Amino acid sequence: MDTFSHALWGYGLFGIRKYPKFAALMGAMPDLISFGALMLTRVIDGTYRWGKPALASLPDWIYPAYTVGHSFVIAFAVIGLVAIWRKDIAFAMLGWPFHITLDFPFHSLEYFPTPMLWPLSDYKIDGIPWSNWYIWLPNVAGIILLLAYRQRQKRKRLNGL
Repeated sequence: MDTFSHALWGYGLFGIRKYPKFAALMGAMPDLISFGALMLTRVIDGTYRWGKPALASLPDWIYPAYTVGHSFVIAFAVIGLVAIWRKDIAFAMLGWPFHITLDFPFHSLEYFPTPMLWPLSDYKIDGIPWSNWYIWLPNVAGIILLLAYRQRQKRKRLNGL
């Protein structure tokens, strides 16, 4: 999925109790530590170009960053440790493993397959790229429905219904 969609899913699903902005950030976080960092470095050095970068143009550091950020093992270990210290933000952090859940069936082996069980396993699946219209459109529809539902709930709470 695209990073913005991940942020909206994180916000809509895990920002309902508290910390909606943090839930959105955690939904996008796996992409931000890899491709977000790449974008920032390329903006700073003046080499940023819109669109999917060619694999040959990527720096070596992006692969381990992507791997760490897209692992259920790492995500749940970090969330578990944070829950011991700050239980109040741990729920919002569930946007991170939800990001991984959305990515592994929608990334092909050709371009950043999701290493969901790293470091225990290097297992990856050859998914359907999320950029296909029949994946992208239901994703957008799901986000719209989720956010509309959350907005309706919020209005009911405010009106005392």
